[in-house]
Amino acid sequence: MPVDDILLETENKMGKAVEHLKGSLRTLRTGRASAGLVEHLKVDYYGSPTELRQLATITVPDPLMILIKPYDPGSVGDIAKGIQASDLGITPAVDGKVIRLSIPPLSQERRQQLVHQIKEQGEEAKITLRNLRRDAIKHIDAEEKAKDLGEDGARKARDDATDLVHRHENQVDEALRLKTDEIMEV
Repeated sequence: MPVDDILLETENKMGKAVEHLKGSLRTLRTGRASAGLVEHLKVDYYGSPTELRQLATITVPDPLMILIKPYDPGSVGDIAKGIQASDLGITPAVDGKVIRLSIPPLSQERRQQLVHQIKEQGEEAKITLRNLRRDAIKHIDAEEKAKDLGEDGARKARDDATDLVHRHENQVDEALRLKTDEIMEV
């Protein structure tokens, strides 16, 4: 496999790892209402697990409230049960054809727990990035051993793989910094 293809594939996988982390961070409760907290929740809708965003309009009328308006008013009970069964720790208030979720403010201790949790997620993402670099370097070494790639080309390709890791680790650090700032903001 040509070096460019190896590096391109590695970069794509690293980008997906960073996006996965960012998606995971969006679902964390920060003491402020966000549609991202509930939009990916699975709700049992007529026997089929369906994401909440496919069943309802999710709005944030104020910083401490999420308003969920189902497209099918008959599914209000199913959505409320799905939210109750989730690990959000928020009790839904059914108000006729809409569901209201009041987001309680976070204590300082809970904020610190969340920061610790996101740091762990960030470290897992960095480990994934480093493993991808290791795999890319294995492919590069195999190309060099098969004499499809010269010594200088292999060294440059290994350096490029390392640069990819540094660039994506910086993206992880930036995402963690932004989320930490958001969580610690009172």
